Amino acid sequence: MYKSRRRIALIAINLVAAIIFFIIAVSVAPQTKINDYRTHSIVFPVFVTAILFAILTFASVSIYDNFKLKVHKRVMESGGTAYFTEFINKLRFCYSPADFYKIIGEILEKRADCSVYYIERAANYTLYNSPNRITSGEFNQNRSEFMERMIENYQLNWPDGIYFFTEDGGLISNSRHARGFFLVSNCEHFYVMCSYLYLFDDEIYPKLYEEFVRFQNRSRIIESLSEISDLTREWSQLADTQRSFLPQKLPEVERVSFAAYFRPLINVSGDYYTVLPIDETKTFVMLGDVSGKGMAAALIMGLVMNTVKIRENKEDLVGTLRAIDASIKSMHLLDKYTVLFMGIIDTERMRIRYINASMSDPIIITKSPDGYRIKPLSSNCSIVGIIPLDDDIQVAEQRLFSGDMILMASDGVSEVMNKDKVELGDTQLYTDTIKAGAGKSPQEFIDDIANLVISYNGDTRLHDDVTMLAAKIGQTKA
Repeated sequence: MYKSRRRIALIAINLVAAIIFFIIAVSVAPQTKINDYRTHSIVFPVFVTAILFAILTFASVSIYDNFKLKVHKRVMESGGTAYFTEFINKLRFCYSPADFYKIIGEILEKRADCSVYYIERAANYTLYNSPNRITSGEFNQNRSEFMERMIENYQLNWPDGIYFFTEDGGLISNSRHARGFFLVSNCEHFYVMCSYLYLFDDEIYPKLYEEFVRFQNRSRIIESLSEISDLTREWSQLADTQRSFLPQKLPEVERVSFAAYFRPLINVSGDYYTVLPIDETKTFVMLGDVSGKGMAAALIMGLVMNTVKIRENKEDLVGTLRAIDASIKSMHLLDKYTVLFMGIIDTERMRIRYINASMSDPIIITKSPDGYRIKPLSSNCSIVGIIPLDDDIQVAEQRLFSGDMILMASDGVSEVMNKDKVELGDTQLYTDTIKAGAGKSPQEFIDDIANLVISYNGDTRLHDDVTMLAAKIGQTKA
């Protein structure tokens, strides 16, 4: 229904635009015959027609986008489908089986009047079983008999995907005539029984399956981190798990080159960074630092990275920040929060749009007639995950020039102390080192700062994680 309405709307809008264009083109066409190839009388009507065509095209796209939004709200956020839309939205912020079971009870059982059976097929272990009988009275078997039949019909090696079944548990391809459906992923079967499945739009099932798979991956990662943390001799394994969240290799982006440095104080860290290309000219960058150390900080770090990874619209910096805030708060760790810097580097507009959530050190080093100068990317947002965010979060913007170096660093860089307890960030040495390396490659630039941190600390044990991400803007194409 959802796809059909969008398709019909697109065809109708394009057809109307084509008719209008044809009528206008005919009306402005020259009334005289064009017998002489040297005449220029055709130029004006063609020019006018081209402009009108562009205007109609833009109007058609705008009308279609507005119509698509209205159709989405009408179909996906009303009627029976609205229950599953809400369930999917809540599922995005589930990080444990307990979270998952809670929204099953609140939404699928109580509000949508569905019955759920969730089983791990490898061991035939029931993960969740709705307390009520099968919702639809059209099922003749009681719950235990029906589920035994489902287990018998759909074995461990059943392919991953979405399936619909009838009253007696047999497969059916038409969801309109089905009395339930089940999702299969990673040897887990998730059965949902409902007497009014015909009211749900078919577009909702792929979305539900996608979020179900993401939830499985999230919960497994978190469970793995929790199990490892209980064994002190397995910290190195935990560190390897955590590092898997960080980029194994920085992407190659046209007109921007990157380098990173990551040195945790202990095996695990609360520092994180990422570089995610959006399109040919826009790149999402982020660096942050979770409060505290150890397992809890590593867990929050993983949640932040996962939240950003699954966000479809990474250009929406405010939306991404609020999603991170909601993810951290859902863990109820009370004293855990993060500071972070996130931005979009746009090499077409030569701008960086950013939100600085209380990070102290992001800067741009740019060349001027008097040498290199430092422009701060100042904080414009509070810390994330522990206090309410401002209702009106502002996205700041700075102009970029070819050759600019952008530096994002955790406070383990600027706050490292020498034997006299003087922080590196307060010294002229730090400023001079940054300016001196701004003309180098990002990797050489990062290496210079890392070597300075170690030497300034007197080659003794550091007291904080040290993480840096540098981006250098390349030359404009000829």
